[in-house]
Amino acid sequence: MPAGNVIDGRTIARQLQDELAARIAALKARGIQPGLAFVRVGEDPASKVYVGRKEKACSELQLFSETHVLPEAATEMELLAAVARLNADARFHGILVQAPLPSHIRAPKIYSSVLPQKDVDGFHPINAGKLMLGDPTGFLPCTPAGIRELLVRSGVKIAGSEVVVLGRGNIVGKPMAAMLCQKEKNADATVTICHSATRDIKSHCRRADILIAAIGVAEFVKADMVKPGATIVDVGVNRMSDPAAKSGSRLVGDVDFAAVQPVAGKITPNPGGVGPMTIAMLMQNTVRAAEMS
Repeated sequence: MPAGNVIDGRTIARQLQDELAARIAALKARGIQPGLAFVRVGEDPASKVYVGRKEKACSELQLFSETHVLPEAATEMELLAAVARLNADARFHGILVQAPLPSHIRAPKIYSSVLPQKDVDGFHPINAGKLMLGDPTGFLPCTPAGIRELLVRSGVKIAGSEVVVLGRGNIVGKPMAAMLCQKEKNADATVTICHSATRDIKSHCRRADILIAAIGVAEFVKADMVKPGATIVDVGVNRMSDPAAKSGSRLVGDVDFAAVQPVAGKITPNPGGVGPMTIAMLMQNTVRAAEMS
């Protein structure tokens, strides 16, 4: 299999973080210490890992961060009160409420309670609206923004390309489509969103110059769904049974990497593709929030 077509998200994320270092130094010279607050509810193992990786990135960049943990049984009012305290705390330029939240808490209500100027996740309705309108003053959601950065820095042509996004979620699918169809630099694509009710998904996928898989189904994208030479971006995180693994299972993406790689022009690995970019864009949004404060 050709290794040269793999897009290395870790390397590109490090480049982004290196570029942020000068901006952080300039802020500190002005007496501003960028700060990011993490809020986690419960002890979900995956959430603990994700927040830990973000804490590590903050430490590497010398950003101030704190993690606030509420018990699984915390009420919606208790979480709203915690967010309100962080909104009022000048030490924090950004606030991230880690998903998923327990089922008894309405996630949209929580995300809407974060001040838009501290919403470094890009989930607040004001920031979502600015994305739809092409207003650059809002914060872009980290995963779609990271995917676009991956494409640009890997020399993938976006303007005029046929893009297919598998998945219509509010975190990746919808904002990804909105981002790439804007009339602006590093966009201008023709975008199709496919989902569980789409007829003949395979035919849509085979038309794509750029295929972004965020559908949440393990190894859904097979080789016969890919246009030869297309760029494939795998966003999925799925647990698949594997008796050979110590834990009895392993994490896989939405793309059957081994089968698709020989057909693709470029492809992201999973892990090591989109994940590091999501964290890098979170760091970038936090630094930008501090610059705007």
